[in-house]
Amino acid sequence: MPDGPLTRSALLNRSRKIKLFLMDIDGTLTDGGVCLISLPQNGGVAEMKVFNSRDGLGLKLAHTMGIKTGFITGRHSPAVSKRAEESHVDFVYLGQADKTAAFEECTRKAQVEEDEVAYMGDDLPDIPVARRVGLAIAVSNAAPELKAISHYVTRSRGGSGAAREVVELILKAQGRWEEAIPLALA
Repeated sequence: MPDGPLTRSALLNRSRKIKLFLMDIDGTLTDGGVCLISLPQNGGVAEMKVFNSRDGLGLKLAHTMGIKTGFITGRHSPAVSKRAEESHVDFVYLGQADKTAAFEECTRKAQVEEDEVAYMGDDLPDIPVARRVGLAIAVSNAAPELKAISHYVTRSRGGSGAAREVVELILKAQGRWEEAIPLALA
């Protein structure tokens, strides 16, 4: 169970074990805004999300370096599915009001232990999963309750490169960041 921010040494020790990086979407990979667009031709509504390109590169690097990734979000969104496809995300769970079942399925499918999982979120629904993982992460603009139990709070705000920051932290802790850099240039 997370017990709040760690010393640098303890943070690196936990990061070395990570094989699966799961994250929330709204407020974590986006700035938390939900843009609904009215469609005049049929009276429907479309949703728009803005993702940071640095996060996309970070997720692709995680994939290339053998770290599995996943999205667990409370909303249903085709934009999230498309972003997952573009970023080579392994697991996508939409419409998860309670994220625990999706978390358990991800760990089972990835064949990892809970202490080999990092989870990043921004709000109260993320707390149950954050309490179970080896590396609980809150974005810098997260709810105080999540920050209080997280092992690491990012410098970046949600939607502003926080996922990339975490991937870099993990790969540096594992001594693999220098190996990853040329792969980002290809």
